[in-house]
Amino acid sequence: MIDRFKRYANEFKTFAIKGNVIDMAVGIIIGAAFSKIVDSMVKDIIMPPMGWLMGRVDFTNLYLTLPNYEGQIVKYPSLEAAQAAGAVTINYGLFINTLISFIFVAFAVFLLIKFINKLRATTQKEIEEAAPTTKTCPRCFSEININATRCPNCTSEI
Repeated sequence: MIDRFKRYANEFKTFAIKGNVIDMAVGIIIGAAFSKIVDSMVKDIIMPPMGWLMGRVDFTNLYLTLPNYEGQIVKYPSLEAAQAAGAVTINYGLFINTLISFIFVAFAVFLLIKFINKLRATTQKEIEEAAPTTKTCPRCFSEININATRCPNCTSEI
C-alpha cells in the first residue's frame, strides 16, 4: 500500500514538474484576465451602441418575471428592482451579453491560434530553408542525401 502511494506520488511529481501543469496554470490565469477584458469590452463598449441603435435598449434589463405564488405577474422598472423584491426572473438580456462575450472570446482565441500557427509555419519554413538536406555528387552531379558517404547513382565515395 505504501509502495503504491510512493509510486503515485513520484508519477504526480514527474507530471507536475514536466511543465504541463505550470503551462496550464499560466494559461488559466491569462484566460481569466482576458475574459474580464472581453466582458468589459462587450458590456462597456459594444453593448451601449447596440442598445442605442436598437432604440435605447439596455440588454441587462431584458428579463421576464415569472408569476408569484398567487399567480400574479408584477411589473418592475428594472432587473435590480425585481431581484430586490425577490421576484423570480429569467434574465435573457444577461444571457445575450454573455453570448456576445463568448463569441468575442472565441473569435479572439481563433485569431490568436491562427497567428501562432502562422509563426510556427514561418519558423519551420526558416529552419527547413536554413538546413540543407541534400548535396550534389561531385562525379555524376545528382542530388543525394547530405549524410550519404556513397552516391546511390554512380556508387562513388563522397
